[in-house]
Amino acid sequence: MAGQTDQVIALIIARIDAGSILPGNAISEKELMETCAVSRTPVREALIRLETDGLVQRHSRKGAVIFKPTVAEFLTILEVHANLESFAASLAAHRITEATEADLRANVAACQAHVDTHGNAEPAQYYQLNLQFHEIVVRAASNDVLMHMVKTNARKLMAYYRMRYRHPDAATASAKEHAVIAGHILARRSDDAASAMLDHFNYDRQTVMDLIASVG
Repeated sequence: MAGQTDQVIALIIARIDAGSILPGNAISEKELMETCAVSRTPVREALIRLETDGLVQRHSRKGAVIFKPTVAEFLTILEVHANLESFAASLAAHRITEATEADLRANVAACQAHVDTHGNAEPAQYYQLNLQFHEIVVRAASNDVLMHMVKTNARKLMAYYRMRYRHPDAATASAKEHAVIAGHILARRSDDAASAMLDHFNYDRQTVMDLIASVG
């Protein structure tokens, strides 16, 4: 049963990560049962676990839906997520390995190359590079508990982060900020890396409103 529940959870998370299900979208228990070839019990167990993590909301009439934050919830989650990422950047400056340094340098170069070639066009491609950047930083922090917390919080706002790169100059600004953060990490300046990462997530309220409106 546990394996079947994990299978359902993995499918829902994969869909969140891919953007094929968005905040507020209903989750069909029947479709999950058919796709995963499982009974209703592991599906419901999966939804309970995802609700505990804050990724799913269950309503008496609507059933289960993907978590959709209010403006206040968005700002609260963003505050927590920014500080988790900031802590990861600080740890990365102390713990990054030579192999991960190479990955970070390559990603920063790829982000800049994308902007040089496409400007702010091809936002979906840039978003994937952005995900890789943050994954590398968190991996460099070498803390599995922190990595889980970052991923869980990121998924609550992932649809909105994805839409961020459709805004004018967002990719250009992001690539520059990635270079600054990486520079501090590679130079082992932990306080500066943490501060730069916080600034990277410093969205003003109007941007938050625009992102929420864009996802609908």
